[in-house]
Amino acid sequence: MLFMVMERFKGGDPKPIGERFRRSGRMLPAGVLYQASWVDAAGARCFQIMEAPNLESLNEWIRRWDDLVDFEIVPVLSSGEYWATIPVD
Repeated sequence: MLFMVMERFKGGDPKPIGERFRRSGRMLPAGVLYQASWVDAAGARCFQIMEAPNLESLNEWIRRWDDLVDFEIVPVLSSGEYWATIPVD
C-alpha cells in the first residue's frame, strides 16, 4: 500500500529533524519503503510517499520521530489504480 505522509515539524523548526536524519538516517522498520518526499518552501512541513504492507506497519517509524514531528497519514492510490476501479457507463 502507498501512504501520503504529511509531517508538520514541531515548532516549525526543521533543524532537529535534519540533525537526527544526518545522524541516524530515515530509521525505517522492515517492510516500510521510502518512495519520495518534498518540503514546503517555508521549511515547516514535509510530504512523503511511503510504501508499507498496512498502516500499522508505519507505527514503529512514527514513534521514532513523533517527538519532533506531528503526522497525518492518508492511504493513497495512483491515479491509474483509482480510475481503474471506477465503472464506465
